Amino acid sequence: MPVLRVEDAARAVAWYARLGFRKEWEHQFEPGFPWFVSVARGSVRLYLSEHTGDARPDTLIHLYVTDIDAVSHEFGVPVDEEGLAGRQCDISDPDGNRLRIATPRG
Repeated sequence: MPVLRVEDAARAVAWYARLGFRKEWEHQFEPGFPWFVSVARGSVRLYLSEHTGDARPDTLIHLYVTDIDAVSHEFGVPVDEEGLAGRQCDISDPDGNRLRIATPRG
């Protein structure tokens, strides 16, 4: 399960919702402590953690979707027609985590 370091879990959940993820659950040891959140899209899950040390900044993950053109439109980025993973887009979340999102060539 990929763990991505985020500074603001609520902001990160809202950003990942643009990719079709929804919050499954959240955990905080006690008020004022960092949040740890699970988001899911179908069978794909990501953990978003405010805890320092849980994940490195500038992480790269690969995700496959059925419609890369919708992602391209939503985020205003071009589709790389010759990407190694297929037709792909590269985007970054507000915390600098990198996502390479692709639709396999068919």
